[in-house]
Parts: sequence; structure tokens; C-alpha cells
Amino acid sequence: MNETKVPDPSPAQPRNPLHGLTLEVILTRLVEHYGWVGLGERIPVRCFTSEPSIASSLKFLRKTPWARDKVEGLYLFMLREARRGG
Repeated sequence: MNETKVPDPSPAQPRNPLHGLTLEVILTRLVEHYGWVGLGERIPVRCFTSEPSIASSLKFLRKTPWARDKVEGLYLFMLREARRGG
């Protein structure tokens, strides 16, 4: 018999600060920290600057990989700054 080996789902990522966080959690924490205005200044996309909401931003970010990368990068930056006491 020819068995197909199924790869391990997702190996544990204990050092990845994004592991286990949803995009909604990341976005919510960024908005709590920077506010919509600050977020729009750091990542100038319309969903953050014109009538922003979590729902509309999530819809855009899920369809736009480059914007999601920027949001995740800003979140990691925010965490580094917080660890430094900034």
C-alpha cells in the first residue's frame, strides 16, 4: 500500500509574537495604542484615514497582503518599543 504522509499541521512557534493572534486582535491593539489617526499616519491607507472601523479595515487587510504585512510589522515594532520602555 502506498501511504501518503500528512505533514505536521503547524509546528509550535514559541518565539513568534504573532503566533496565535488573529488579525482582529492585532488591529485592535494597534488602534488602542496609536488611535485611528496615529495608525493612518504610520500606514496611510484609506481604511485607516476615512471613516475607519475594525470591520472595514479587516476586510481590506484580508484582501491586501502588502497592507497586512505593514500592520504586522507595526505591531512587532510596537511590542519592541513597549519592551524597551518606549
